[in-house]
Amino acid sequence: MKLRIALLLALAPLGATAAQEAQGLEAPLADARLEAEARALMHDLRCLQCQNQSIADSQAPQAEAMRKRVRERIAAGEDPDDVRAWFIERYGDWVTFTPPPGPQTALLWAAPLLLLGAGGWVAVRMFRR
Repeated sequence: MKLRIALLLALAPLGATAAQEAQGLEAPLADARLEAEARALMHDLRCLQCQNQSIADSQAPQAEAMRKRVRERIAAGEDPDDVRAWFIERYGDWVTFTPPPGPQTALLWAAPLLLLGAGGWVAVRMFRR
């Protein structure tokens, strides 16, 4: 009896993975380091359907497909930056929550400095009076 229980407990994770896949739930990568890299990247990529959710948080079918693609490419040995670049090339800068610096996003990256400078200028002008 104890042997049966031990055997069932030992095989339970295998059955859970098969049940997850049957329900459409995604199985994590076997290598914990690769899974951590994939999850970090998933939190940086925006769901195309939900728009303000990362693909890690979204339950949309598009996000599920994107998570699967991330895991496939990471498992194949690609660098997370290369995978991010692939998504940006395919879907545009909007797909990432941190768009890369460039001519199209220069104002986005410079806005905090410009606003800080404008606030400082206003403060100096007010205190001089």
